[in-house]
Amino acid sequence: MSVRSFAVGLAAVLAPLLLSPVAAENPKPLRIGVLNDMSGIYADMAGPGSVIAAKMAVEDFGGSVLGRKIEILAGDHQNKPDVGSAVANRWIDEDGVDVIADLPTSSVLLAVQEIGRQKNKLVLASTGGSSDFTGKFCAPTGIHWTYDTYALAVGTGAPLAKDGPWFFITADYAFGHALERDTSDAVRKAGGEILGGVRHPQGANDFSSYLMQAQNSGAKMIGVASSGADQIATIKQATEFGLPQRGVKLAGLYLHITDIHGIGLQDAQGLILTQAFYWDLNDETRAWSKRFYERHKAMPTMGQAGVYSSIMHYLNAVKAAGTADTQAVVAKMKATPVNDFFAKNGVIRADGRMVHDLYVFEVKKPEESKYPWDYFKLVRTIPGDQAFRPLSEGGCPLVKN
Repeated sequence: MSVRSFAVGLAAVLAPLLLSPVAAENPKPLRIGVLNDMSGIYADMAGPGSVIAAKMAVEDFGGSVLGRKIEILAGDHQNKPDVGSAVANRWIDEDGVDVIADLPTSSVLLAVQEIGRQKNKLVLASTGGSSDFTGKFCAPTGIHWTYDTYALAVGTGAPLAKDGPWFFITADYAFGHALERDTSDAVRKAGGEILGGVRHPQGANDFSSYLMQAQNSGAKMIGVASSGADQIATIKQATEFGLPQRGVKLAGLYLHITDIHGIGLQDAQGLILTQAFYWDLNDETRAWSKRFYERHKAMPTMGQAGVYSSIMHYLNAVKAAGTADTQAVVAKMKATPVNDFFAKNGVIRADGRMVHDLYVFEVKKPEESKYPWDYFKLVRTIPGDQAFRPLSEGGCPLVKN
């Protein structure tokens, strides 16, 4: 047999194998990056718990979509925009990440929002809160899922407006600034008075000087515009100084169930807080939360529940669209109502805001708590169209007047 005849024969034998699904290269996985604070002041409200929630969503969905295995990557942005941006760029450019989710710390959130805009990758914000995300910095690739600073102001600031006058103790970064701004607007609109405020660095340990300034201002309501360990420390130290006994109330403007767990009911009782989710709200929330608890040994925060919900909605949209193309998937997500244990009849608007009901809770007294993590009693439900900023008022360039 000639060399040429042998080559032709070999090609004929190998061709079916090369074309078969078995021999063909497996399609690349669909990768979702969960980017948050894994070990710092926001680790309890997001951190490893958000990664667990994301993995639960992938498992419940079935582990693959459109023939592609779904993978979760986890990253720690250390609450630094430059670190978060570096991780996001590496994930997209080198690791083929299609979606970046969670994103506490609004300065990081807004930095990653811009990367998503430039590189046409979806950003699913759950624990990052600045309302500017769907306002002046909105992007066609950004969806805000769980809450924002405007909604917190509506839920907590407005009802307490006339319990002041107010003084703010604010975290000195994008989230704190937005929360103080939106709450101040809500308080003034409701007829309340604001005496002033003071700002502190992220991760401060001693809040005594800030609390003294608040007390000396003559305020009757201190708005704590921070989160995580900063807010826990502020509330604990205010109690140690006896401010509540002197008639000075505290408004924890951004509290999570893990914060209440850290503060303890003795010091946290009576606090009013706005939430997008509570584990003990109904049978559906309890069922999912107990599964989460088995893995994390803590009940989920609203942000962690939002991570699950947003990723599940995304995966369903990929399946329905028949593609992972960002624009096609975003269009499908916006066209499809959100109905799960997290939200009922949720709607994603043109600016990327997912609109759904929010809940105002009061922290129970120790004697009212009947079992572990039984911390909240429902005060009222805020319909979504009242909880979130009107579409026409956000200044989003994507919204046509």
